[in-house]
Amino acid sequence: MIEGKAIKYGDNVNTDVIIPARYLNTSDPKELASHCMEDLDREFSEKAQEKSIIVAEKNFGCGSSREHAPIAIKAAGIGCVIAESFGRIFFRNSINIGLPIMECKEASENIEEGDKISVNVTTGVIKNITKGKTYKAAPFPEFMQKIIDSDGLINYVKKEVSNK
Repeated sequence: MIEGKAIKYGDNVNTDVIIPARYLNTSDPKELASHCMEDLDREFSEKAQEKSIIVAEKNFGCGSSREHAPIAIKAAGIGCVIAESFGRIFFRNSINIGLPIMECKEASENIEEGDKISVNVTTGVIKNITKGKTYKAAPFPEFMQKIIDSDGLINYVKKEVSNK
């Protein structure tokens, strides 16, 4: 179960906004986190420290294929991203690094900045505690849930190899 306050964004938040290209000279997660969303939301770092959940509208993470974007989000302390839809490569990169992301149009449309949210990534149930509403996203297939539970694809593969 993941709980936190919603940080709300609109449509088409691209990877260049999530982590500006001028910071791609590092792969250090903490350094990336310190610049996450800075061109879009100057208060993002403070909001994210509250164990927040990003809620966005359509096409979150569109743009380039840089895996720096989900790494920056996760390292900033974001527990989950909920959106109506995601950029295809961002979706896969997020799973690969163990960042839970949920597609749910109803939640995306109805959750507002600052609402307290809980997310059960196993069942897909999203609760807006502030408004007393419940939404349902499709749960991840078992293999993807195992990758998320392992904190990313590399850790998942290491576990699988060591169990053989």
